[in-house]
Amino acid sequence: MTTELTGDPADLTAGPTADLTALCRSIAELARIRPELPARIRLEHLGTAVEIHWKPVTSPAVGVVAEAPAAPAAAEPETAGPHQVKAPMIGTFYHAPEPGSPPYVRVGDTVAAGQPIGLLEVMKMMTPVEADAAGTVVEILAPDAAPVEFQQPLIAVRLA
Repeated sequence: MTTELTGDPADLTAGPTADLTALCRSIAELARIRPELPARIRLEHLGTAVEIHWKPVTSPAVGVVAEAPAAPAAAEPETAGPHQVKAPMIGTFYHAPEPGSPPYVRVGDTVAAGQPIGLLEVMKMMTPVEADAAGTVVEILAPDAAPVEFQQPLIAVRLA
């Protein structure tokens, strides 16, 4: 399955920076519409194209009887581990707003939902990454100034 957004850059009034921000947000939103991760994501900036590919869903062939579902496995405990704040898009993850500044969060810090935990740089544009849950930072999972993938864990938080 392919989902594609296209637009005319001449229709945009806020310029190329706003266009790129909108494209990155579109990618994140389109990727969230299905439960499985995309197989491929393509982004164009000034051509304004966003393309997301998912692997095709296969269904049983006609005339084939599907097996009965297996017995449910034992329920996993709800506290399987700390919550992970994940990258909303691909880019370079930075712990601090600028070199030499203190990081947004450290292990042991308490964070609130919506609080910045770092920055993602995509094509020279900085986008804040915010905690999606409140709790205590127990681990920093992505190194500073490291490239990260879409949905890659950045920090681990023990929920409040």
